[in-house]
Amino acid sequence: MAFDTLEVRVSLQKLLIALVVIIVPLNFIGLYLTSQSVTSLEQSIGTHFKAIAQADGAAALQFVNDRVIDVGSIAVEPTVVDSVVRANRSYERMSDAAASAKIGEIENSWETTKADALVSTMLSSPASRFLGSLRKTDPRILKVVVADEFGVPVAATDKPLHYAPVDKAYWQAVSAQGKGTVYVSEVLYDEQSGANYIGIGFPVYDESSKRFIGAVNALVDVSSLFLHFDQTQMGRTWRTAVVKDDGTVISAPNVGPSMQLKSEEYMAVRDALGTVQGRQAGYVVTTGRGGSQIVGFADTGLKQTYPNLAWFVIVSQDGREVLAPVRTVGYFAILMVLVGLLMVTLLAAYFYLHRRQQLADIETPLDQELPNNRAA
Repeated sequence: MAFDTLEVRVSLQKLLIALVVIIVPLNFIGLYLTSQSVTSLEQSIGTHFKAIAQADGAAALQFVNDRVIDVGSIAVEPTVVDSVVRANRSYERMSDAAASAKIGEIENSWETTKADALVSTMLSSPASRFLGSLRKTDPRILKVVVADEFGVPVAATDKPLHYAPVDKAYWQAVSAQGKGTVYVSEVLYDEQSGANYIGIGFPVYDESSKRFIGAVNALVDVSSLFLHFDQTQMGRTWRTAVVKDDGTVISAPNVGPSMQLKSEEYMAVRDALGTVQGRQAGYVVTTGRGGSQIVGFADTGLKQTYPNLAWFVIVSQDGREVLAPVRTVGYFAILMVLVGLLMVTLLAAYFYLHRRQQLADIETPLDQELPNNRAA
C-alpha cells in the first residue's frame, strides 16, 4: 500500500528572509518592552522609597513631639512650679536695678568656690531631686535646668554653665519677651558623651494668671532616633539620611552633624522640591559620582513648628543594585538586537555576493561567443 507524502521545499534564501523579517522586529520590540519595564520598575521603587521616607519623617516628628511633651510635663509639675514661684518672690522687694546687680554679682563668682554653697543648696532641693529621678528613668534626658523669670536657675540635674544666661538665644526664645513659647534648638553634639542632642525650652506659667514666670530647659539625646534610621538596611548600597534644608547631613551611616558634610543626593532632591510635580512624585532618579541612584525623599514637617529642625529624610540606593534583575534582561535584549542586526548584515552580504556571482555567470558565456563571431 503506497502512502502519498507531502513534501515542502523551501529555499535557503527564502528561509533566511523569513527569519530576518520575523526575528529582527521582535528583538526591537523586546528591547522597547524591556526599557519600559525598567522605567516602570524605577517608578515603583521610587514610590516605595518615598513611602519609607515619609514613614521615617513621621517617626522623627513623633519623636520630637513626644520629647517636647515630656519637657512640658516637667514645666507643670507642682514641685517645679512651686520652686519657681518661691524664687520669683525673693525679688518682690527689690527694684529691677537691685535685682540685676545681685544676679550680676553671683554670675561673676559662678565659676569660683564662692558659689559652691549656692549650687549645693540648689542641687539638693526637692525640685532638683525630682529632675534627677526623671533622668534615671529616661536616659535620653541628659540635663535639665529650671529657671525663674530672670533666667536664674532654681533647680537642675547638674550645675548650669551660667548663672543667668539671659543673653543666650535659647532663653530669649523661650521667654519671648515675657510671653513664653516653646523653643527647640538645632542638633548639637556633645564630645564628652558622644551624643547628638537638642535643647528643648518650655515656659512655666502661673497656674492662676497663666503669666510667664520661668522656663524649663532640657538637653535631650536624639541618638536613638538616628540609630533607628541607620539600622534600616535593605541592600548593600541602601542609605537613609536626615538632612537640613541647606543640604547639611544631620544623620547618615558613619556621618554626624558635627562633620558638617553636604548630601550629594539632596542636590538633586532640592531641584525636585522646587516644583509641584517633584514634590508630588517624592523621588528622583539621578546620576552621581557613584553612578545612577534612585532617591526617595520626604519632609518631616518639623520646620512648621520648630524652625531649627528643617529636616528632610532621604532614602537612596544604587540603581545598578536595585535594577539588577531587569538590567540582565535588558542586556539580553540588546544582545538579541545586535544578533538581529548581524543577521541583516550577513543576509545583505549574501545577496550582494550572490548577485555578483549571477552577473559573472552571465558575462562568461558572452565572452566565449565573441571570438566565434569574429571568425564568422
